[in-house]
Amino acid sequence: MAPRLVLRAVVSQHVESAAFLWLLRDAAVWSPHYTLRDLEQLDERIEAHLDGLRIAEDAGWVMSKQELAHGEPGEVFTAGVMAFQSGELNRIQPVLDVACRSLDLGRPLISALGWLQLDEALGPIQQLMASESPVLRRFGIAGAALHRLDPGPPLDRALGHADPLLRGRACQAAGEIGRRNLLPQIRESLTDKDEGCRFAAARAAGLLGDASAVRVLGAFAAGGGRFADEACTLGIRLFDEATALAAHRELAQRPTLHRVAVLAAGAAGYPSLVPWLFEQMRRPELARIAGEALTTITGLDLASHGFEGHPPDGFDAGPSEDPADDDVALDPDENLPWPNEETLQQWWSEAQGEFRSDTRYMLGEPVTAESLWRALHTGRQRTRAAAAIELALASAGHPLFEVRAPAFRQLASLRG
Repeated sequence: MAPRLVLRAVVSQHVESAAFLWLLRDAAVWSPHYTLRDLEQLDERIEAHLDGLRIAEDAGWVMSKQELAHGEPGEVFTAGVMAFQSGELNRIQPVLDVACRSLDLGRPLISALGWLQLDEALGPIQQLMASESPVLRRFGIAGAALHRLDPGPPLDRALGHADPLLRGRACQAAGEIGRRNLLPQIRESLTDKDEGCRFAAARAAGLLGDASAVRVLGAFAAGGGRFADEACTLGIRLFDEATALAAHRELAQRPTLHRVAVLAAGAAGYPSLVPWLFEQMRRPELARIAGEALTTITGLDLASHGFEGHPPDGFDAGPSEDPADDDVALDPDENLPWPNEETLQQWWSEAQGEFRSDTRYMLGEPVTAESLWRALHTGRQRTRAAAAIELALASAGHPLFEVRAPAFRQLASLRG
C-alpha cells in the first residue's frame, strides 16, 4: 500500500499545484510587472504538473475530477485540460456541467481550450459550437478565438442570437480574428440593451477600424463604470493628435475620471502629456499608475533606473484588517513602483528634447510597426497588450496578437 499512498499524494499535489498556478497566471496575463519570459516560466511550471497528471493516466483524471467538485476556477482549468485531451465525453461532460454554473467558472474552461494544441482543441471546439446550448456555443467560439481560428458560420449565426452573452462573445471574437466583413452585424449591437454586449461590439468595431465605435467607447469612458478603462484606452487610440488631446483634457477636468485620464495619457503616448502626469504623481491614489503611464510613453524603467520612491506615510490602498470594513477591494496598483517625482522631473528636463511633441511614443520609441513588435518581445504584459492593439489598428482586419496565449505559442509566433 505504501507506494500507492505515495503516488496518490504526488498526483494530488499535481492537481492542487496546477490549479493554484493557473490562478496566478490568470492575474499575470494582465499584470504590469510580468514579461513574456516570466509568463514562459510560469507556463512551464503549469505544464510540468499537467504532465504529471497525464503520466498518472486514470489516477490523474480521477483526482482532477474529485477536485472539480469544489467548483473553483483553477480546478476547472486543470480538469478541463485533462478531459479535453482525453476526448472522452464521460470526462468532458462533468467539466462542462461545472463550467456552465457561472461566468467565473466558464473562463477557466475556455482557458483550457486555449492551452491545448490546435489539433487537440479543434474537435471539442467544433462540438461546442454545434451545440444547441448558447453557453456551450459561447465556450466554443471563445476557444476558437483564443487560437485565432475563424469559427465560420457559427460565428455569423451567434451575432444575431437572442442570448446577450453569446452575442457579445461573438462580437469580441469577430474583432479579435479580424472579420471586417461582419461589421454590419457588429454595428447592430452598438445599441444593444445589454451593457456587456454593447461594449463588446464597440471594442470589436474599434479594433476593426470602424469610426462608429468612437461614440460608444466615449460614452463608456465618460460613464466611469467597469468598462471605462478599456474603452478609454482603445478609443483614444482612434483619434488624431488634436482630438486625442482634447478628449484627454475633458477627462482630466472631471475629478471622478482622473484615473481614466491617467490611463488615457499613457495610451495616447504624446510627450506633451508628461507634465500633467507629474502633477498626478503628487496624488497617492494616482502616483503609481501615473508612473506606469510615464514608462509607457518614455520607456524609463522606474525601478531599474533608480527613480523609485516610497509610499506616503500611512497610505494603505488595500483592504483593511477591520472585519467591519465592507471595502475588500485589492490595491489595483500593488505591483507598480512608487515614482520619485522630484528626480523624474529632473530627468525629464534633460530628456524631453529627445521626444517630438507631435509624435506618439511607446516605451521611448515612436509608434511604428517595428517598435510595436519589439514591445511584444520585451515589454511587460500590459504594455504588450497595448502594442497588440496598436498593431491591429494599424492593419485593420488582421488578427489581434493574443498576449494571453501559452508562452510557447506566443514565442513561436514572434519568431515566425
